[in-house]
Amino acid sequence: MKPDLRKALDTRVLVGDGAMGTFLYQMGFPVGISYEELNLVSPDVIRDVHRRYMEAGAQVLETNTFSANFDKLSKYGLESQVNEINRAGVRIAREAAGEECYVVGAVGSIRGGKRTNVSTVELKKYFEQQLQAILGEGVDGILLETFYDVEELSLALSITRRLTSLPVICQFAVEDVARTLDGYTMPEAFRMIQQEGADVIGFNCRTGPNGIMSAMKTLEGHLPAPMSVYPNAGVADYVDGEYHYGAGPDYFGQMALKFADLGSRIIGGCCGTTPAHIAAIAKALEGYIPQQVAYEPIPEQPAPLVVHEHLAEEQSQEEREPNLVDLVKQRHTVIVELDPPRDLDITKFLQGAERLKQAGADALTLADNSLAVTRMSNMALGHLVQAKTGLRPLVHIACRDRNLIGTQSHMMGFDALGIDHVLAVTGDPARFGDLPGSSSVYDLTSFEIIRMIKQLNEGIAFSGKPLKQKAKFVVGAAFNPHGKHLHKAVARLERKIAAGADYIMTQPVYDPELIRAVGEATSHLDVPIFMGIMPLASGRNAEYLHNEVPGIQLSDDVRGRMAGLEGEEGRAMGVQIAKELLDVAMDHFNGIYLMTPFMLYEMSAQLIEHVWARSGRQLSPLFR
Repeated sequence: MKPDLRKALDTRVLVGDGAMGTFLYQMGFPVGISYEELNLVSPDVIRDVHRRYMEAGAQVLETNTFSANFDKLSKYGLESQVNEINRAGVRIAREAAGEECYVVGAVGSIRGGKRTNVSTVELKKYFEQQLQAILGEGVDGILLETFYDVEELSLALSITRRLTSLPVICQFAVEDVARTLDGYTMPEAFRMIQQEGADVIGFNCRTGPNGIMSAMKTLEGHLPAPMSVYPNAGVADYVDGEYHYGAGPDYFGQMALKFADLGSRIIGGCCGTTPAHIAAIAKALEGYIPQQVAYEPIPEQPAPLVVHEHLAEEQSQEEREPNLVDLVKQRHTVIVELDPPRDLDITKFLQGAERLKQAGADALTLADNSLAVTRMSNMALGHLVQAKTGLRPLVHIACRDRNLIGTQSHMMGFDALGIDHVLAVTGDPARFGDLPGSSSVYDLTSFEIIRMIKQLNEGIAFSGKPLKQKAKFVVGAAFNPHGKHLHKAVARLERKIAAGADYIMTQPVYDPELIRAVGEATSHLDVPIFMGIMPLASGRNAEYLHNEVPGIQLSDDVRGRMAGLEGEEGRAMGVQIAKELLDVAMDHFNGIYLMTPFMLYEMSAQLIEHVWARSGRQLSPLFR
């Protein structure tokens, strides 16, 4: 009889198996199906994969249950079969393993490194459901693998520990920078997971042997528990419609010895690896006698952020130019929105920016394809506004159009251009815009994009990688005060502030009583609010906004005053109503956010001048 898995790890280095998903792909099973469903519909295929790895020398088999949780299976309409699929996965692996191999129940991350909307309550339910099914069929241990952040892995581990005393292997998916997606260094992460009760801690996926080796070396030999490593076969290449991995079996055999010397006690393979890779590992480790390791808890001392030696020193408050948050705490401050053009002619846009600068605007804010309508890049226009007029650009960042890669790249570009004021918004769905066939990405929610941008201010990339210097973004969040329950909207706003929002910009408000109500409901908040005011251009414009644009409601009084008015008469009434609203808003808020309709920037200029006249602020002749 084979010894208990914990005892085996005291004296041996065990050979793990290789990839399941990518190996099935190589066998002809297409991307886009549930490989876990094959436990039910093609059990012989899964049994054959396990058998091939055993024949190659694997001593630890993973069940084919990596994504067999409610959330992932629901994408294929299989959420009602969580129990059946997981139990079948264990039975198949058991039948293949016999009495020779250990069988560990594979449980993968549900969030998978994405900033998804899966709540903590749902995570607990899904992990528990899957683990109960796996444990109910009988395994030698549990493998929690491909976790990108400490929070989710800790949650899964705590549930596992509540359900069983079996050995638990925990594996992070990291790059060679060795930092989790939620910002922990590997020593910190290992210490926390060991304290939660992990028996083995290690790495898998995301990178090849070299990247995992770099991550291991950051531990500097301080191991709180035995380690496991399951690298990818290098980086995937997509050639002629097929995925190929470059790291060959011989290379894996060479690296296996290095992993063992660094304290690894289970060594297998992840994406792109095959029975040939596992055979090379088994051959390299044949007769290997591991050194005895004294496992010690890693000291509870936060590891310092590893930043390049030329990290730019943060400027003191006295040295840097005041940002909008600084200004609004001292006086009334005006942000004006001017929509980027839908064509290639920027002449009128730049004329408008210059006029608003002369009127005394403190910043020009540029939307990010608002209403999902394609417009010129606010990055390019923001840079031009800054260079040609000296007016501070404040750009919107929508979650809709860019994945995590594109969003970070975009933010890095803003930093390089010196554009440091941003407004994080969800973005209207693409299907409602001028290109309804385009995709809405939504890798991030508005809460998450705020947190991620503020992470750049710490000098840490979205991946956890140090960035050589810190960004200096001042991040705003949107607030819609319309709706039946203002207190619920304020509660949502409080969550955005907790995520790191530095200031708030509201949707346009057309009711003086609502302005007062918002002032009272938000008086306890310690971040400034810029109250949104948008002058109406005509009666038709008023009806369109009230009836067709999400998040905007006009009072009956305003609609009545605008009814039937067009042209100059309509614009004059729109400016007059906006001035009346400004008078109320200025009594409750230092921050004013003006939205310019239809590139009619003269209307916004009149409102800026009204603000300064009412506040008594004297502008420099340069701004007149």
